[in-house]
Amino acid sequence: MEGVFERLKGVTNVVSGYSGGRVRNPSYELVSSGTTGHAESIEITFDPSVISYGTLLKVFFSVAHNPTELNFQGPDHGTQYRSAVFYTGPEQKKVAEQYIRTLDKAKVFPSSIVTQVVPFNAFYPAEAYHQDFMDRNPTYPYIVFWDKPKVADLERMYPGLLQKK
Repeated sequence: MEGVFERLKGVTNVVSGYSGGRVRNPSYELVSSGTTGHAESIEITFDPSVISYGTLLKVFFSVAHNPTELNFQGPDHGTQYRSAVFYTGPEQKKVAEQYIRTLDKAKVFPSSIVTQVVPFNAFYPAEAYHQDFMDRNPTYPYIVFWDKPKVADLERMYPGLLQKK
């Protein structure tokens, strides 16, 4: 997912990591076990005068993943791959919940959205080899099959949101 969001105007930083669980400073191996309560996630720093939280949600729900699959992310499954929005305040919570209701009511997806909207508590950056993984490993099979098509969808659907290279 980081490969999608780092291409957006107004996004100043994207960090891969873990959030939503009980274990402090977890490792990839521990999170992958499904026992920490953490979800693989990204932390997005953005300039709200350039890109809105609502626009980030739009990209998240339309390009970054399938929000109707419970505990899945591409071929991976388990609670650590759940779809979640970690909000930092009541306004973000309200916007995210309303956006999900709007998508469900409009039947944008063939199934109901299962994305959790939960309070942000802590974010733990993933190990260095996970950061900028797509850009550093463009021929890695997971990247080729799962992530590059998402970037292509982003470029096709939202060209006006992209940073100039």
